[in-house]
Amino acid sequence: MGHRFRINKLHSEIASESTIRKVLRYLEDSETEPPYLLMDRAKIIEKVGLVGKRIKNSRVFYAVKANPDIEVLRLIDSLGIGFEIASEGELNILSAIGVGKERIISSNPVKSFRFLEMASSYGISNFSFDSIEEIEKLRDCSPGSNVYVRLLVPNEGSDWPLSKKFAVEVDVAEDLLVMAKKKGLNPVGITFHVGSQCRNIYNWNTALDKAKTLWDRAEKRGVNLSVLNIGGGYPIPYTQDVVDIETIDRNVNRLIYEKFPGNTQVFIEPGRAVVGDAGVFVSRVIGKAKRADEDWLYIDVGIFNGLMESIGGIKYSYIVESSRQEKKWTLAGPSCDSFDVIDKDILLPEPDVGNLILILSSGAYTVSYASEFNGFSIPETILI
Repeated sequence: MGHRFRINKLHSEIASESTIRKVLRYLEDSETEPPYLLMDRAKIIEKVGLVGKRIKNSRVFYAVKANPDIEVLRLIDSLGIGFEIASEGELNILSAIGVGKERIISSNPVKSFRFLEMASSYGISNFSFDSIEEIEKLRDCSPGSNVYVRLLVPNEGSDWPLSKKFAVEVDVAEDLLVMAKKKGLNPVGITFHVGSQCRNIYNWNTALDKAKTLWDRAEKRGVNLSVLNIGGGYPIPYTQDVVDIETIDRNVNRLIYEKFPGNTQVFIEPGRAVVGDAGVFVSRVIGKAKRADEDWLYIDVGIFNGLMESIGGIKYSYIVESSRQEKKWTLAGPSCDSFDVIDKDILLPEPDVGNLILILSSGAYTVSYASEFNGFSIPETILI
């Protein structure tokens, strides 16, 4: 007997109808036991084709950390774009599938010695930095490499702010660019990040204003820049619609070519935007309970083995195998840890234990965060 899911209009706005249909067909034809992550091949191809399409002189580098599954990377590699990495593990995967050095950059401003040595040996020559210490590491491990300074920009309106751990203000960035040149590096540009899952299009406006100020000040001090790395941040729909890639790209393109030289090279580092809404987690209900005045629903994927971003504020949409009444639930994962709570007060049709729950827009920062805490396996990723 087939699965019967409660699908509404919102679901097909969060994940495309074609993606949902593919998932349902897979469930009918497969006996694979949940939890596992299904990735829609066609959706990934579509998203790769959209990012940067409306930005002149742009190059796209997929942020491998978003989903480093080797088959996902093989697919993205076949589409000809580049990759952004931060570790020897990520470089090992790209090396295994034959990605050329010219298609790899590293934008982590603080890199391990082992990674820098390995990247330099591989021939990678584009790195970010935001400190004197990193300049000295790059001078020693990758002399003459192309470097771009990480500029601090506002992250308001982003679900996952990235403005505290890295990046510096304009005055410091200016001095660092000059110092990098004196130390024998090739300072080529500026990078910034408006925050992951950025729903505020004006963050890019403010960021580009600050970048322009730095660009001009660097030029006055004899550092002529040519690269503007705008990072990632493109949002995807989780529980509601968001500003689309085309709108962001048109806005960014207009601003860049109003403010910067016409030959400016633009780097873009999407991760979530490429794979996020291509993914659907298939999970199974493993328990229900009434505790005080709360109804608890337990599933076989949780904080530790796939849904880590839910602790940072990401909320998912769910398709439930049930035709029963909706009620409010506290949704929890399978581990013995009380921290393993995915969401609270969410309205879902009541399923039976053993029924399936599909978690939409779960292709990014899920399995890549997962561990085997408490002995629960990391879910398999399957391209469909």
